Amino acid sequence: MEDTMDGESVRFIKVWFTTISCLCYCYYISSRIPKGFLRLLSLIPILYIFIILPFNLSSFHLGGPTTFFLVWLGTFKLLLFSFNQGPLALSPNVAHFISIASLPINPNKKNHTLQNPKKWLFLLKVLILAMIIRAYDHIQNMHPHLILALYCCHMYLGIEIVLALCAAPVRTGLGLQIEPQFNEPYLSTSLQDFWGRRWNLMVTRILRPTVYHPVYRISTHFVGPSCATSSAMLATFLVSGLMHELIYYYLARAPPTWEVTCFFVLHGVCTAVEVAVKRVALRRGWQLHRAVSGPITVAFLAVTARWLFFPQLLRNGVDKKAIGEYAILVNFVKSKVPLHLFDSSK
Repeated sequence: MEDTMDGESVRFIKVWFTTISCLCYCYYISSRIPKGFLRLLSLIPILYIFIILPFNLSSFHLGGPTTFFLVWLGTFKLLLFSFNQGPLALSPNVAHFISIASLPINPNKKNHTLQNPKKWLFLLKVLILAMIIRAYDHIQNMHPHLILALYCCHMYLGIEIVLALCAAPVRTGLGLQIEPQFNEPYLSTSLQDFWGRRWNLMVTRILRPTVYHPVYRISTHFVGPSCATSSAMLATFLVSGLMHELIYYYLARAPPTWEVTCFFVLHGVCTAVEVAVKRVALRRGWQLHRAVSGPITVAFLAVTARWLFFPQLLRNGVDKKAIGEYAILVNFVKSKVPLHLFDSSK
């Protein structure tokens, strides 16, 4: 077990050393090539490397974030950079470039000072996550609905905490003001509010310039602004679904079954309908109170997640693998720390 963790740690370091080397090439060489097709051509080997690097990792907690950072965010940011767009186009130095390209962060473009996140709320979320992990010791005695609720909370808290921990060194070391990564998604009052303003905002910010805006501009010439908005929205959700399908493949190493893609297509259709209905309803002065719309939104997310989002992971045992890694990690830490520190009699 210890040898496995040691080997995985070494592979993890090699993956990120390779990543940094690739991004140095992008900053010092590709950036000097005129924007457009030629720069894109120079970045294709790096995009390929980013796609294959996560295959070197088998751990859920090391391979999952690495896949998300490189295969999705990193490649999309480099695609924008090839046309001198996106956050990488204005990087003042190589440290800034590497940080923005490889981590789930986006520099704040506004001039005002961002409010510091509430530390007590972050610590509370860490405590709740620890309690959820502890509760897995009794998972065999739990009702399936309770297990689903724990998985939903675990996914949200785990992603938010990991992204926050990745952003903290950059915020401190480089003095960057970073845009928020989450905005309390459990307070969502609609699907549009959840996906556009609260949930995993790094993905939202990278999909807008790479998918939504291009599709909207093209569609406007054929179907008009109103239908173009719906087309762009559906295209964005479709791409998000396909990228999740790809991430699931890295995690499970099993052929896709397209359920998670259907989940995002369904939410894309429902969000487009919701936007259209709200447009008409607001003209007539109709609006649901947030005390009603909030629970409906959360319930819809939970039900559709149980139906389409989680089955692919559960079927391939990804949940059991993730839970089992916590015990492996504890044993690994104990093996590296002097035994007398765990002896309470001293």
